[in-house]
Formats: sequence, C-alpha cells, structure tokens
Amino acid sequence: MTTLSKLTLVFGLALAAWAAPPAQAEAPYMWPLRRAENYNWNAPYAHVQYGQPVALVVPPVVQTQTNWGWGVGSSRISRIDHQFGRDYPGIGPHGGPFRNTPAWPQDTNQFGVYYVRGPW
Repeated sequence: MTTLSKLTLVFGLALAAWAAPPAQAEAPYMWPLRRAENYNWNAPYAHVQYGQPVALVVPPVVQTQTNWGWGVGSSRISRIDHQFGRDYPGIGPHGGPFRNTPAWPQDTNQFGVYYVRGPW
C-alpha cells in the first residue's frame, strides 16, 4: 500500500467519524440520578430523637440547599440529587453506625436531617 493510499484511507475514516450523527443527548432530569449513584443521601450523623438520619422531603423542583457552618466562610450551597425512597439508611454499603449530634455542633449537617427531593 502506498503512502498516498494510506493517507487517503486515514483521511476517509476521520471524515466518516466526524460526519457521523452525534449520540443522543441525555435528558437533564437524568443528571441528578447519575450523580446520586455515587454517594449517599445522608451524612454520618443521626437525628437525636430517631437514632438514624431523617429525610426532609422537599418539592421535586428544588435543586439546591444551603448548609451553614460556624466560622469564617462556612456557608455553602450544594445540590439535592437524591429522590425520596423508603430505603432504611442502616442497611447496605452506606448504612450505619451513625454518630450522635455533638454537644456543640459546628455545621447544619450534624443535626441528622437531610434534604431529599419528593417523588411526585
């Protein structure tokens, strides 16, 4: 095979790959589901009265939450990716044991109540 024919073959394959139709784009409502597969909906703290994390169900259109901490620059905005389900948080790879709320909490995540989007 000559150099010219090799170059033509490579150029033809590159052109065919470039002209191929793009893959179907994923729907925006699937992005939170993909992110939620990689981490748990709760932090390692339990609610004082229940002894396990509590899901605070918010409307499904809510996208972000504000977490507050004590100290300089400790407030942050984070996504709410998880959808409400009836899974018990103590079973599975991400389950208990959970820590109790500290005597002097330093962050709102240490109270054991976590936002989860509603299923409706």
